[in-house]
Amino acid sequence: MPEPPIPPGRRPARLRWAWWLLAYASLGVGIVGIFVPGLPTTVFVLIAAWAASHGSDRLHRWLLSHPRFGKAIADWQAHGAVSRRGKWMATLTMLVCALVMLWCVPLAWVKWFSIGSMACVCTWLWLRPLPPPG
Repeated sequence: MPEPPIPPGRRPARLRWAWWLLAYASLGVGIVGIFVPGLPTTVFVLIAAWAASHGSDRLHRWLLSHPRFGKAIADWQAHGAVSRRGKWMATLTMLVCALVMLWCVPLAWVKWFSIGSMACVCTWLWLRPLPPPG
């Protein structure tokens, strides 16, 4: 039988700094992803929320209450769910990146490996459940 999760306030302090660092670094990369085409934002914000739940209660609470990211993080943490809008936005972003890659990247194996990876991620994403209504 698995052990019950340790409440956030009672986690061992020895690696708390590493979780904190991962949380803030992921959030930073996610923010950069808002401005850099092809660099995902949502994935890094979700990683930041996960790491913050282990290392920074303050950042975790802030992310959950954030007007833009909070609902998506809460839906993911509670249900492993992604909204239909989130799925469409990710799919369209991957499509644009694939088209740019086909046009700009000279190495065929890089194109097809990257596009194949995006196709796998897209398939996995559309297999995720939708958040419950409400």
